[in-house]
Amino acid sequence: MTSRFKNKILSQIIDFFNEAEAVKNKNITLSQRYVILARKLSLKKKVKIPKELKRRFCKYCYTYFIAGKNYAVRITGKTITYTCKNCGKWMRFGYKISS
Repeated sequence: MTSRFKNKILSQIIDFFNEAEAVKNKNITLSQRYVILARKLSLKKKVKIPKELKRRFCKYCYTYFIAGKNYAVRITGKTITYTCKNCGKWMRFGYKISS
């Protein structure tokens, strides 16, 4: 797969996330659909979703996160935990403490 092809697919994935961001407050199911389409495209074409976009949706129910409404963030030790209020599942992400 060429780099030009990957960049085209990646830009389509980013466009899906931008659309999900635009409609997240108006229509939650439509934003969820955009996330599902972006994920299907990335799986089909074998292009990774960037890390900053992966943290914007629940990996279990594909709900696009809205700050303060449908997910909770907890920081403990060396992990950040996102808890989805829609399905109750949680995701953990590690981070390094810089001193």
